[in-house]
Parts: sequence; C-alpha cells; structure tokens
Amino acid sequence: MAPSFLSVAKFIEALLRRRFSSAGLSLQTLSIDSETTIQFWGPPPSSTSENTQKPSLLLLHGFGPSAVWQWSHQVKPLSHFFRLYVPDLVFFGGSSSSGENRSEMFQALCMGKLMEKLEVERFSVIGTSYGGFVAYNMAKMFPEKVEKVVLASSGVNMRRSDNEAFIARAKCRGIKEVMLPASATDLRRTSGMVSSKRLDYVPDFVLNDFCQKMYSEKREEKAELLEGLSIGKDDKTNVSPIQQDVMLIWGEQDQVFPLKMAHDLKE
Repeated sequence: MAPSFLSVAKFIEALLRRRFSSAGLSLQTLSIDSETTIQFWGPPPSSTSENTQKPSLLLLHGFGPSAVWQWSHQVKPLSHFFRLYVPDLVFFGGSSSSGENRSEMFQALCMGKLMEKLEVERFSVIGTSYGGFVAYNMAKMFPEKVEKVVLASSGVNMRRSDNEAFIARAKCRGIKEVMLPASATDLRRTSGMVSSKRLDYVPDFVLNDFCQKMYSEKREEKAELLEGLSIGKDDKTNVSPIQQDVMLIWGEQDQVFPLKMAHDLKE
C-alpha cells in the first residue's frame, strides 16, 4: 500500500469535498441521541434567507463509500433548487453508533432524528440502492414530514430468490464479497456488478488504495448491516404502498437490482 501522502484515493476525496463546498455545503457532526453521531453535509448555520426559502432535500447514499463519493455529481445542480442535507449513514464515513440495531429501519429512524434535530419540518428524500431502503422506511415512519420520495435503483421489493440470483451473477459465496471488497480483485468484481465502468486497466496498487480508504473502516459493523437487512429475507416482498408521490429511477443494465424489479415495484 502506498504511503498516505501518495494516496490517490485521498487526493480524489479532497477534490470531491471541494465540490460539496462549492455547492454551499459545510461538513458538520451532530449527536442525535446518547448512542449515535451523524456526520453530514448541509447548509452552514449562517445560511442566507434565499437558501432557507428553498425546499429541503435529503440525499441518502448506497452501500459502499461515504456520501461525498456518491453524490459529488449531483450536489451542485441540485443546490440551485433545494436546501440540501447529505449525511453519511450510520457506520459509513464519519457516522457511528454504540447501539446494537443494524436494520434499515434503524437507519431510517436515525435520519429522521437528524432532520428533527436540524429543525427541518418537511422534506423530500432521494435514496439510491441501500439508501433507497432507508428512504422507503422513512416515508412509512414519518408520513407527516416526508413530502416526496425518489428511489434510484433500489429494490425495496427484493425477495430471497432475488438475493440468491444476485450472488449467482456475481459468482461469489455471499453478498459480503461484493459489497465489502478487500482487494483489487474484489473491487474489480464489485465495480463490474454495480457500475458500467470497467477497472481492468487500473493498477492493483491504486485499487488496493481505494479499498483501504473506502472499505477498511467499520468493516465488521457494515457486515452486520448486511446481515441485519429485513429486505430480501423472505420469499415474498414486504412492500406496502406509501402515501407520498414516488419517482423510480433505474439503470437499464442494473445487475444488482435488474430492471424487471422496477416494473414489479411500480405495480
């Protein structure tokens, strides 16, 4: 592994943070209760009156790197129209908890507490992949607060058979091998499943650097999050209608949640 001062991943993360700052967001940390601390990007405490008049929008990242890696392309254009809140979910990035709950419902409850602490009374939420699981549960838990929901490539209707099919497509023994890569070889497989970008020509030392930066911290807790999922454990879907308007956005070649799941979810 390269010395920290030669880390490509750290250099890129610094550039991504500048994108968030240029969108008018500041990095903050807030204890939402006695056990849980959330790190998030949000409006500075001294926001202008123009910004406070914009509708609030919560962005929830997927399973993998922290929020700054997953929303860097979206924050600038969205900031023109929304007052943005972009947290690291619990056990990702700078967010942590001493509690034992590892379910997606727990994540939803924590995000609800965050918005309450920030005195945001009404907001819409966009969740991608795992973040969509959290967004869906937030809509169910806080119908009086969540206005609209966007689920991006998020199979909240996943069944046990869908989970097994994904593992077969990935040619691995379990979902942890894909979602928690530990080597350059693992990261190439993960990228091939979750992205259209191929990493075949990226040197191993660069990919190992990314693994160290993005996947080495809180690995045990993240593995427990995968075990703690309620979605995908049964042969039937556990989806029930929610009262909010919902937009579905899906990748046509999505290998984690195939497009058919989007059509089934729409129904």
